[in-house]
Amino acid sequence: MTGSSGERVFIRLGPPPEEPNQFVVDGAPQAYPPDVRARLEVDAKEIIARYPNKRSALLPLLHLVQSEDSYLTPAGLEFCSEQLGLTGAEVSAVGSFYTMYRRGPTGEYLVGVCTNTLCAVMGGDAIFADLKEHLGIGNDQTTGDGTVTLQHIECNAACDFAPVVMVNWEFYDNQTSESARELVDSLRSGEPKAPTRGAPLCTFRQTSRILAGLPDERPDEGQGGAGAATLAGLRVAKEQGMQAPAVPESEPESRS
Repeated sequence: MTGSSGERVFIRLGPPPEEPNQFVVDGAPQAYPPDVRARLEVDAKEIIARYPNKRSALLPLLHLVQSEDSYLTPAGLEFCSEQLGLTGAEVSAVGSFYTMYRRGPTGEYLVGVCTNTLCAVMGGDAIFADLKEHLGIGNDQTTGDGTVTLQHIECNAACDFAPVVMVNWEFYDNQTSESARELVDSLRSGEPKAPTRGAPLCTFRQTSRILAGLPDERPDEGQGGAGAATLAGLRVAKEQGMQAPAVPESEPESRS
């Protein structure tokens, strides 16, 4: 197009080049071989049977194919669309909306560092910067041995325990740069540290199968409940004998 003064103006169309593309990765499978397809169809049938409308099974099916490839691939998207009778556009639109669905190969352990306000103030930004240097990778990149994928996360919903790091969605609370380095080193050594609370750690692909709704054989060790920061106000109120004011009774509405 031409500008107001007659000079030529070039406008780039489409997403910026630094943004993740739409599931186009070199070497990604375009279709599953018969044995893989048959195995996935058994799991898909079990998942779809839980829903009155089978298209409602799309989210867990996306986790299922992610457990196969570690990210969403053309093969996985095609499998979901065929199982549910949806178009490729419908499946990819959903898959590209949620950040839990990956667009590139993911390591055995997805390490997410919360860099939202509270965690950042408490040291989350410093932890993330330190881990990038320690691992030699940037955001959303994977170590050369394929063990750790590092990413910053906007909120891990655990502000009581800030700063928080999650590994495959399991919590590691009250982290420091030193403890976070020890954590990722343990992952790479094959002897991962146990999460602060919740179920024992498993690999990213195993986690994806669990999120798909398939059996989770891990022992339930409890989620820990609210932390001291959230309960501090309640504790002080009890110590001071404070109670919430009574709710006044509403007057009956007059009828004209």
